[in-house]
Amino acid sequence: MRGSFIKPESINRVVVRGTNWVGDAVMTIPALRELRRVLPSAHITLATRPWAEGIFRDADFLDDILIYERPKRSPGAALKQVREWRKRSFDLALLFQNALEAAVIARLARVPFRVGYGTDGRRPLLTHPRPLPSWRSERHEVFYSLNIISELERLLYGASSVEEREPQFRLNVSAERKREAIAILKLRATESELGCIIALCPGSTNSRAKRWPAEWYAALADRLADEMCAKILLIGAHEELEVSRAVSRQMRHRPVVLTGETDLAQLTAVLSQVDLLITNDTGPAHISAALERPTIVIFGPTDPRTTRPFSKSAEVIRNPPDCAPCMLRDCPIDHRCMTGITPEEVFRRAARMIKPEFAGFRA
Repeated sequence: MRGSFIKPESINRVVVRGTNWVGDAVMTIPALRELRRVLPSAHITLATRPWAEGIFRDADFLDDILIYERPKRSPGAALKQVREWRKRSFDLALLFQNALEAAVIARLARVPFRVGYGTDGRRPLLTHPRPLPSWRSERHEVFYSLNIISELERLLYGASSVEEREPQFRLNVSAERKREAIAILKLRATESELGCIIALCPGSTNSRAKRWPAEWYAALADRLADEMCAKILLIGAHEELEVSRAVSRQMRHRPVVLTGETDLAQLTAVLSQVDLLITNDTGPAHISAALERPTIVIFGPTDPRTTRPFSKSAEVIRNPPDCAPCMLRDCPIDHRCMTGITPEEVFRRAARMIKPEFAGFRA
């Protein structure tokens, strides 16, 4: 079986092991859509962490989601996942995640066909280990998972058209979830205040170096409120709450602070209702772009060539010094990659992206 072609008719149930970070998970959407095209009749299950269910809940390219609870690297959690995979009798496992554990679970679950990159010593555990692409550090991350689908299509049909197709990034949110988002917003602001809605994400959970200064977010927010009559939302995870509070304290206008008050499903629905998101290089940037909402991403220490939101609705603002991109979590000098971007520059970009005749809610 190793290295041989796979008969398409033998694949009825597919499990995809998803990635572990919000932005990375969103960047696999084009690959998941291509998988649905390649195997239109297969039952496709996404095995992923609990938070990701909020992103993919209404995905039209999946049949169901299998949650992988993994508290503090408990070996019992992996064994439970093995039993669940075995119970579901998957024919094919696609491993977007590079870790050894993903391949171990697929092997112990006796999935007949196991396809993924032969990284982290897991090549013997895969029936069809694929080589890392030579362009890995030069192309956008969406192509890393798309390449797995391209390899799969060749194994199934002898050729692939994945590289010839424009990646499809669209993410769906149901009408019911949109109504729930409207209700969340109306609890915190009057309906008359919710005309033009601009969300700001001033934090970042895994890197302080990614954060544009809180005082500049505050100055930008006040100008958006003054000149665009915008209602400002502050969003983010619970661990980013102090950053949002710092922005709020320095604002003249009262924002709606949703930071830490929504789960990812609710946040995704809320983002589907905003007229614009302005954010650091964070997970919500990718979610907003996949929802086809106007999105401005302020880049500093990271590389937009490989990790920017892959959507025509998203724009990057960047003024890189010689030391960028450094990929560091904390700046050892003066944070010049972020302080070199002014509130005036971001405001001008926002003014170009926002339609003067904003529509407000889009239920």
